[in-house]
Formats: sequence, C-alpha cells, structure tokens
Amino acid sequence: MAWLFANLGYNLAICARRTSRLEQLKSDILDKYPDIRVEYRGLDVTDYNAIFTVFDAFVADFGGIDRVVVNAGVGESRRIGKGRFNINKRTAEINFISALAQCEAAMKIFRKQNSGHLVVISSMSAMRGLPKHMTTYGASKAGIAHLAEGIRADMLLENLPITVSTIFPGYIRTEINENAKPLPFEVSPDKGSKAIVAAIESGAAQAYVPSLPWSIVGPAMKYLPLKIVTKVS
Repeated sequence: MAWLFANLGYNLAICARRTSRLEQLKSDILDKYPDIRVEYRGLDVTDYNAIFTVFDAFVADFGGIDRVVVNAGVGESRRIGKGRFNINKRTAEINFISALAQCEAAMKIFRKQNSGHLVVISSMSAMRGLPKHMTTYGASKAGIAHLAEGIRADMLLENLPITVSTIFPGYIRTEINENAKPLPFEVSPDKGSKAIVAAIESGAAQAYVPSLPWSIVGPAMKYLPLKIVTKVS
C-alpha cells in the first residue's frame, strides 16, 4: 500500500515494529519517487501510550495528517476452550484494543484539524462467527468494524467533515498466512493491495475487496446457514 500511495503522490508516515524494513522501504520509495517525503518510526501497537506519541510526532513532522490506516493485526487464534487462552487474548488485544487506541489517537488529531480520513482494515471474517482458528480473529475484526461504524455515526451526528471507511478484505496471501493451505478466492499481495487502495481512495463508508467475489459473498455470509458459511473459512 505504501508503494501505491507513493505512486499517487502522497507523502508517507509509516510505522511498524521492524524498523529495518521501514528504513529499507523509505530508501526504495525515495529512489523511485524523490519528490515525496517519507518518515518512519518504530511502533509496537501493544504499547498504547506509544501510539499517541508516534501519531503526534508525525503531525509535528508534516504539520498535519490527512489519513490514518489502522492495519496492524495478527491472524493467530485457537479453538475456544482448548487451553490456548493466552493466544486468543493476544489476538483480541492486538486486533481490537490496539486498533481502538489507534482510532482514538487518529480521531484526536482529526477533530483538532476538523478534517481527515480514518481507514479501518477489518476482514471478511467479520461477517459471521467462524469456527476453529478463526473464532477470536473474526470476533476481533467484527469488533473494529462496529467501532468504525460508531465513529462514522458520531461524525454524522456532529456534522464533522471527517471520513471514516471500513475495508473488508477477503483472503490475501501474505506473511500472516503464507504457510496456510490455499484459501477460498485468495489473491496475491499485489492484487489485494491494489483493491484496498482503490477502495480507500474512493472514500466509501465500507467496501468488500476485491469487489468480486466478496461484494456478493460478504452480504450472503450474513444470512446463509452456518454450516455453509464454515466452508468458506
């Protein structure tokens, strides 16, 4: 996504745990797009106070932030009641509580600016309760989808010019699932990223990506019998 946004001419504020990757990414992007600005900072989103510090530091760097993409997450969870509570707890905390902290930090900035675009990356797994290793993961992604919708409702009630988008990606083959079996309708990182960026750029309140087949499968998952839904997970 960073490469795609750079191609669109955006300055970039990027943060993640592995700063060596960020440093290399910055160098590579600036080699190709020397007219944009790229700043990076290390951030572990389980350090909630650091989220506010890093976001505010980026505001100081650029004089403001136009968009925040809440994308950090983990895909590991286990069947409930099988003695793996610590794994499920970590998944819930990173995917929901850390996302909540990022939304808080972003919205604090946007409210002060009276402008901005909050993007929350949820998942097609948020459509229904799912079995096995998807249970806690899907629940956490459903949680952040509702969180984003609640923030969007606030913006409507307060009539503030702040856009809130919820993106529901289908299966994208990345490091998070590189060792998993082939997944239904999965796409490459390149195709998935392009679909996500296009959805973000559209400013849509919510989007299923890639649009086909997920704009059809996603709404259907909400109403199909659970036995059928579990076959897509």
